[in-house]
Amino acid sequence: MTLHLVRHGRPLPVPGQPASAWELDPAGFDDVWALRESGRLPARAAWFCSPEPKAVATAQLLTEGDVGILDDLREQVRDDAVWIEDFEGAVRRAFAEPDTSAHRGWEPISTCRDRVVPAVRRVLDVHAGEDVVLVGHGTAWILVVAALTGTEPDLDRWRALALPDVLVVP
Repeated sequence: MTLHLVRHGRPLPVPGQPASAWELDPAGFDDVWALRESGRLPARAAWFCSPEPKAVATAQLLTEGDVGILDDLREQVRDDAVWIEDFEGAVRRAFAEPDTSAHRGWEPISTCRDRVVPAVRRVLDVHAGEDVVLVGHGTAWILVVAALTGTEPDLDRWRALALPDVLVVP
């Protein structure tokens, strides 16, 4: 069994809307299709995704099969729709101080971890012995990889993730 954590494709930012409401940018569909054709995802797997529109659309472009939508796979809640100039700095602050909000409207990253990691473990328990593909979000997946491998969150790996991209956890 292998876990494939897919980061959604390029979103279409809408000023005044939180990122959780953004759709997938049609200009980035080719990148998602390229991932589909790359051979980096299993031919047969149990598929699930975050409920965020960009994640659902990415999953729909990646597979013809059924995709379960799991609310607990959503990204760190970032309800403030204000554009953040130093987004990377805010994310790094979130990981440095996981029990506090790194920016107005953001849930502490520990809250995201405490929601996403158990959800992933439940999926893995139910689908033991099967390949699993989860489509969601970069910071959530960095938290999952750290929890499942017993390592510290790798923010350099987070920074290097493309839109879309895949992290593989054997």
